[in-house]
Amino acid sequence: MEQNDQNNQINKRYDLSERTVKFAEDIIKFCKIIPENTITKQIIIQLIKAGTSVGANYSEADDAESKMDFKHKIGICKKESREAKYWLKIINTACPLCKEKADMLWVEAKELNLIFNSINNKLKN
Repeated sequence: MEQNDQNNQINKRYDLSERTVKFAEDIIKFCKIIPENTITKQIIIQLIKAGTSVGANYSEADDAESKMDFKHKIGICKKESREAKYWLKIINTACPLCKEKADMLWVEAKELNLIFNSINNKLKN
């Protein structure tokens, strides 16, 4: 039984649709615990926009009307995951107490960015 649970967890880890939804949910949960002030308020807004946009655009790519539309949406996923990495680094300066969680999310944003880069690079113009 334990082996099946491990296999299910591994399969879920590589389900990109679920993974991008989980990333968005984790970003939202993280932003809720960031102490809000005049500096962090703007960073939180930007981080939520970028972090939730990754999955939204992947969902759109999944239903693309053409190969060119798919490539465009994947390109947006790539850009938004890179932007999420940026804001996660910036929040470390604005809220040093958030560093551990921000760093964990940064790793996921980096992995998603690498995945979308790979998909994008495999697509021909």
